[in-house]
Amino acid sequence: MKRTYIVTALLAYFLTFFSINGRSQVDWQSFLAKQDLVWNRLPQAWYEAPFMGNGSLGTYICKEPGTNAIRLDVGNNLVHDHRLNDLAINGRCRLLIGYFLLQPVGEIVDGEMRLDLWNAETTALVRTTKGEIRLRAYVTSGNPYIVAEAEAFGGEDSVRWQFYPECTDSPRQIRARRTQNAHLEKSYVSNPLSELSLDDGISRCWQPLLDGGGTATAWRMMHDGRKTTLVVTCEHSFPGTAAREKASTAVKNLCLADLQEVEATHRNWWHRFYPQSFVSLPDKRLENFYWVQMYKMASATRIGGGLMDNCGPWLVDTPWPNTWWNLNVQLAYWSVYPSNRLELGIPLADAVANNLGNLINNVPEPYRYNSAALPVATAFDLAGPCVNLPYSGKHAQVGCLPWLCHNLWLHYRFSMDERILRHAVYPTLRRAVNLYIHFLKEDENGILHLAETYSPEYGNAEDCNFDLALLRWGCETLLKTTEILGVDDELAPKWKEILQKLVAYPQDETGIMIGKDMPYARSHRHYSHLLMFYPLYLLNAEQPGSKELMERSVTHWHSIPGNILAYSYTGASSLYAAFGEGDKALEKLNRIFSMSSLTPNTLYKESGPVIETPLSAAQCVHDMLLQSWGGKIRVFPAVPSVWQDVCYEDLRTEGAFLVSAVRKGGKTVNIRIESLAGEPCILRTDMVNPVVKLGNAVLNSIAPGEYRLDLKKGESVVLTPKGVDVCLATEVSGEGQNFFGLNNHVKRTK
Repeated sequence: MKRTYIVTALLAYFLTFFSINGRSQVDWQSFLAKQDLVWNRLPQAWYEAPFMGNGSLGTYICKEPGTNAIRLDVGNNLVHDHRLNDLAINGRCRLLIGYFLLQPVGEIVDGEMRLDLWNAETTALVRTTKGEIRLRAYVTSGNPYIVAEAEAFGGEDSVRWQFYPECTDSPRQIRARRTQNAHLEKSYVSNPLSELSLDDGISRCWQPLLDGGGTATAWRMMHDGRKTTLVVTCEHSFPGTAAREKASTAVKNLCLADLQEVEATHRNWWHRFYPQSFVSLPDKRLENFYWVQMYKMASATRIGGGLMDNCGPWLVDTPWPNTWWNLNVQLAYWSVYPSNRLELGIPLADAVANNLGNLINNVPEPYRYNSAALPVATAFDLAGPCVNLPYSGKHAQVGCLPWLCHNLWLHYRFSMDERILRHAVYPTLRRAVNLYIHFLKEDENGILHLAETYSPEYGNAEDCNFDLALLRWGCETLLKTTEILGVDDELAPKWKEILQKLVAYPQDETGIMIGKDMPYARSHRHYSHLLMFYPLYLLNAEQPGSKELMERSVTHWHSIPGNILAYSYTGASSLYAAFGEGDKALEKLNRIFSMSSLTPNTLYKESGPVIETPLSAAQCVHDMLLQSWGGKIRVFPAVPSVWQDVCYEDLRTEGAFLVSAVRKGGKTVNIRIESLAGEPCILRTDMVNPVVKLGNAVLNSIAPGEYRLDLKKGESVVLTPKGVDVCLATEVSGEGQNFFGLNNHVKRTK
């Protein structure tokens, strides 16, 4: 699909001034306007359309294929099936809800759309043979509404929306019926049919579930001259039917005047959200992409909303209508932490802290007294079928839970909030490690070996590297955790023993293997066998030989074509960034933009829609700009050589520091660090002869390029190269093009 970029701005599009105190003045509305998604033809599917969401409700707008109508989808990522005796994929899956169609008087000829990131709304112009329809839609923050305004001109003298409920069977089952594939379960029993009603001007759709509860969608249309405003809400309840009354009440008492306050609340939420951190890159395509991912994260998950699963609030026909834990969720959440948007990670921490009982029940009964596990796919309550265990002869994929615990550990480290450590990480990781301990055996040389487990999507192997890395990380983390919490855990000696005796990672001349006697020998999209390099940093840039081993492993991994997909490239990018290879990190990251799986609206599809890969690409940017593993803040640790001018503000690190930095002409010229928790502060930088320009902290050199700062909680410091005595003015140059959307044809003004 050919894209055209027409830019008429004659001056640099944006100035960010970093004064001597390291703070900037950002015209956010102007800046984000350059990041909007723009269409000069109407999208016709989920993977092309502008999408909106508030962490639970979601919608997208497109022209309905094969129909003279505009589609407004209704999504809610809290809508799940709850089959009491079916914990498998079809029994606890996400469910489709329905959609509205706006059918104009004339035939649709063409149109334009724009996704306004700053205000989190979509505007559209639809041209027909009779006139025009102007649309504006948003999913409200702070209120449970999808709002769509439609104003008719010319012969389009009226606007009406018609709701069409979807089949509420498992999307995986629906897809299997249509394609007659192996996922079809002939024993599957359908949910009851949807029930439509109209009462006191409120339209309703009730979609009951087989085992109780259901989904209620309520809506009304309000008219003001040529403008028609559709207000929709959707609620879900189980096992009762409270959703019906809740949805009706939310819509019943709402009037047009109320929408002004609703919209103001919505915009205020987003206007507070974006300034939590700032990133500007010389590569404007990547900058554009990055900011859409920040928007996508906040649209897909919120406190009180659902998790970022494979689809977010935009569920469509998919084989993946569940929460997938062998990579997807973990990757989706990585950008939450360094982007200083920790509130978006709360649903993930809550899911674990509130559902430990379900995690315990996910292991066979004999192990429930001290263990827990997470199946590959579950609903948001983390309940699923019992995991297969070693010696079962099946795929014993038991690493999903410790990998999830690593995300929660990151949340703790970036926030220093001990509540997450005490209530989520410690009790959960302890049980996850216990499950491994059941299947360790000591050989005649005193080496501990792990029984046969499953490396995600590859195969079974003894001493599987995926699990060895997570077990080693788990024992190290539990020892740190008990020390922080002041817990005298009886298992501490066992964790220390495992760290002393656990077998080394199996490897051969090509690098890290899948496991003992199992080389990496066929093309494989996952990099789970390389977790010890990233994100765990157990093998890292400070250890002799680790970089060479990583490079051999990644080179061999990507040398076998056929199943190297987009998140294979984002994974390789972060792996190279972890070892300071910025040029290679950027080269791998850029590969995703040539792949058809990355869709025009920056969503993603592999067999069906999934959203984690573009979100993990944003993390690749963070990894090039700032790293903080191992108790050290690394400023511009893997910045590509072509990024001569780059800046960021208030990115967050482990230890709860906010870091701002400017790189100009290939040199770091400004660093600001603020301590939010009073943790020890060690800085690594290529800044030449840094000195404290603002603040009372003492800067002590402890190694070449490495410094200790005595920052207390609430204190900040600004560093510049020695001899720089004036305020720094940094221009973020470039023309701010929109690189995504359909056939962008954008005119700019100054």
